[in-house]
Amino acid sequence: MSDDDDHRGNGLSTPVLVLNQNYEPLSVCTARRAVVLVFMGKAEVVEHLDGRVIHSALRAWPIPSIVRLGLYIHQPPKRVLLSRKNIIKRDGHRCQYCGQSRTAMTVDHVIPKNKGGDEIWENLVCACVRCNNRKGDHTPEEVGLTLRRLPRRPSHITFIQRFIGLGDHRWKRYLFLE
Repeated sequence: MSDDDDHRGNGLSTPVLVLNQNYEPLSVCTARRAVVLVFMGKAEVVEHLDGRVIHSALRAWPIPSIVRLGLYIHQPPKRVLLSRKNIIKRDGHRCQYCGQSRTAMTVDHVIPKNKGGDEIWENLVCACVRCNNRKGDHTPEEVGLTLRRLPRRPSHITFIQRFIGLGDHRWKRYLFLE
């Protein structure tokens, strides 16, 4: 199976929710990776995608939507990686000063670095180029801007819920949304 297979619509790039043995959400992977985990005996399919299948020469298998690992994976609490991309995802690709969402976005330090502002989730926000230039090396208060929402570190499950999105409605109960 090549990457071209995904472009022909076979669904191998479809997101699949990966659960730990205790049904705790661990991550999201591609259907291709999930199928490999299942065929290697490392995971079982919990839910299938409706009507989507993978074909071999002799057989067809339903594409999974949710898989559960066979062995419990002990992991320290996961932290979402602090990156420009994840700041913009956390803020919904919306400027945290003016609310604009249909323009190029940058990442702004609420408290500028030259005033002691750190590179942390709680000090970084998504901002449109116009607001970021207006603010410059000042605090929002100094230039008459107000934050629409205080920036916070997202949890691992929140990141899957909001930022990766629900790949399938069946994910809801495993992401504590029902």
